This record gives sequence, C-alpha cells and structure tokens, in this order.
Amino acid sequence: MQILVVEDDRKMAAILRQTMEEEGYRATVTHNGADALAMARAGRFDLILLDVLLPGANGFDVVNRLREEGIGVPVVMLTARDAVGDVVRGLNVGADDYVTKPFSVDELLARVRAALRRGPASQPPVLRAGDLALNPGTREVTRAGQLLLLTRTEFALLETLLRRRGQVVEREALIEHVWGHDAEIESNTLDAFVRLLRAKVDGGRPRSLIRTVRGVGYSIDPAEE
Repeated sequence: MQILVVEDDRKMAAILRQTMEEEGYRATVTHNGADALAMARAGRFDLILLDVLLPGANGFDVVNRLREEGIGVPVVMLTARDAVGDVVRGLNVGADDYVTKPFSVDELLARVRAALRRGPASQPPVLRAGDLALNPGTREVTRAGQLLLLTRTEFALLETLLRRRGQVVEREALIEHVWGHDAEIESNTLDAFVRLLRAKVDGGRPRSLIRTVRGVGYSIDPAEE
C-alpha cells in the first residue's frame, strides 16, 4: 500500500513516514499542498495523510479539489485544530476521517486501516446542461455526443460553472476556485480562458450555453433537459 504523507512540519513528517513504514506501508512525503495535489492526481496512492495548515494550498482546499476532480483516494486529515467547525468542514469537503494532534500511534494506524478497508470514495455523478455532459470521474466532456478536448484549466472552469448551473458565478469566485486563493490572476486572464472554453463548448452551435454577466461573472444556461 502506498501512503502519501502531506505535512509541512518536517519533524512530524519524518515521524509519520517512519510510522507508516514500520507498519508495512510505502510512504512518500511532501510538505506543500500544491505538490500534494499534483502527486495525488497521478493516481499512485492508496491513502493520503493530509495536514490542514500547508503552504501552497491548505488541506481543505486539497481534498476539495481532489473530490471535485473525481479522485476518490481515501484522505485522513491531521491537524492541531480540534474545534467542531474544523472537523465538520474537513468531513464536508470529502475527507474520510479526521485525527487531531497530539494523537496516539495506535489510534492513527487504526483510522488508516479503516479508511483503507472502505476504499476510494464513490465516483461523482455526471454534470449536465442540455446536451453538454461533464464526467468528473473520467474527466470526459461531450456536447451532443461529440468529445470536447479541454485543458485542465478549461475543465476546471466548466466544472465550476456546471456545479452552479443556472447561477451567476462571480469572477473572484471563479479565479479562487480554478487557480487557488493565493494565486495572483488578472481579470483579463480569466476572460481569455473563458473565450477559449466558449469556442470549444459553444462554437458553431445554434444554442450557446456559456453566458457573460457583465461586471459580475459567468454562468451556464441550464437549458432545456
């Protein structure tokens, strides 16, 4: 079993790695949330031990992005925070379990074994608007049965709009969701990517689904089912 340990405290990361390896797991360590996302997307891991307070992207953001992309690898979150609100937030964004520091090795290993037994989270449903379909699990997008080849950024934009189908998604919310809350993205960069996405989704079709709400943001027309 392959375990990804995501912990910015290097001493704690070393302890976690040793603990996992002594239990017979193969452990890989990273100290950055953005790196954890990239590594998890490669699909090599059976479970992720994920700290909350991380550089690059915090633990909540990491697990939320993984679940939205259809990556169901079990996640056990680790943090010194023990407030009920933090526990609930971690579980709501898709974590399988939540262990607060300090914790006993026996408790941690018991939770890891339980998460591994449950296996990956179920795949999310296909998102639709009219004849447009996006599968978060396979990352396949079609319109009227025709496969659309999207970049990762275009896919993230479209998925965000489809998850709030019929609602106007504000520009700031789109930028934060697609690039992260720490990213310094110019507003015209968002517009450029939406133009590229619109050309693929709506180009040459009698009905346009992507709508611009000037001065506010963008939306996906719910269309007629």
